[in-house]
Amino acid sequence: MLSEQSTATVRATLPVVGAAIGDITDLFYAKLFDAHPELLRDLFNRGNQNAGLQKQALAGSIAAFATHLVDHPETRPDVMLGRIAHKHASLGVTREQYAVVHRYLFAAIAEILGEAVTPEVARAWDEVYWLMANALAAIEERLYAGHRIAAGDVWRDWTVTGRSEETADCTTFRIAPADGAPAPAHRPGQYVSVQVELPDGARQIRQYSLSGAPGSTVRAITVKRIHGPAASGPDGEVSHHLHAHVRPGDTLRVSAPYGDLVLDDSVGPVLLASAGIGCTPMLSMLEHLAETGHTAPVTVLHADRSPADHPLRADHRALTHKLADASARFWYEEDAEPGDGTGLMDLSEIAVAPGTRAYLCGPLPFMRSVRGQLLAKGVPAADIHYEVFGPDLWLASA
Repeated sequence: MLSEQSTATVRATLPVVGAAIGDITDLFYAKLFDAHPELLRDLFNRGNQNAGLQKQALAGSIAAFATHLVDHPETRPDVMLGRIAHKHASLGVTREQYAVVHRYLFAAIAEILGEAVTPEVARAWDEVYWLMANALAAIEERLYAGHRIAAGDVWRDWTVTGRSEETADCTTFRIAPADGAPAPAHRPGQYVSVQVELPDGARQIRQYSLSGAPGSTVRAITVKRIHGPAASGPDGEVSHHLHAHVRPGDTLRVSAPYGDLVLDDSVGPVLLASAGIGCTPMLSMLEHLAETGHTAPVTVLHADRSPADHPLRADHRALTHKLADASARFWYEEDAEPGDGTGLMDLSEIAVAPGTRAYLCGPLPFMRSVRGQLLAKGVPAADIHYEVFGPDLWLASA
């Protein structure tokens, strides 16, 4: 809880800090990477840095956390903190790294805001930072302990046991621990980080959902090749490397599984809505529902460019058919087949059973649209859960 004195100071200065937060995060990353280039090379996503996405996510999370502290001093934004902590744990972030971030972040604040950063203001925002940092570190340490590993020691060698081309731009890699030990347990919807060494020596990391159910003996990730402004550069560099170079028998560095978009143990109705490669965590959930004999209604919804671009489309339908009470509806912008919707996902004719828990994954505009439609149908906001691939810009764009 933020102290009473700091609460008043943060409330008074939040508009100024909020207006400058973009410039602050820009300068912060410049200072951090100038002093620690290895962090950009081997920890931070160069594509997100190049596009400015990580800066937006950091700015949004700081502003949202500070706003929550002054508006709701009796609570903590645990959903936001949990999502960040899961991502950090999948990268092997440790408590010690928060001190490094603090040094360069506060240097940037002082430089951007100048004389406005009085000792009182510095103390108040220092308190905000350490409330957030210590909360994240504590959650991350619990996540590490849950896998019985030391803080940050998330990496193991895995062997690629198979490879399947799902679409022109999506490939599934089946993987198993290289040492023959059991794969770590995961929950339906979670992801792993994959670290690859690129031609320039950088060890870049990306997250990919595990597409099998927790009880499956096979672990798999489905990777979409990202086409950006510079596909041969930072944008899509890991996905291009995996598609072009990784074959059965090769070794990948893979983290323990993390992620807070997980299917709960409810026996009630479930709705799974996805777009593009966002179907992968939904397939894990769907397979788990089928394996556990879920009997309540399950509504499976997916949107894509075309049937040919829909990853694991046959699995999407087959798993739906295994359930006692399930239906699937797909929407395509091009080449929609009889029975499929045309264009964007439209829930106007989709029945949503009372008590439904909804899970969304896909591009942010898609999830905003689907969430709005679900709210309009009476689904409580607390029962709508989402996953963003990459930095979570929901708060930053709100």
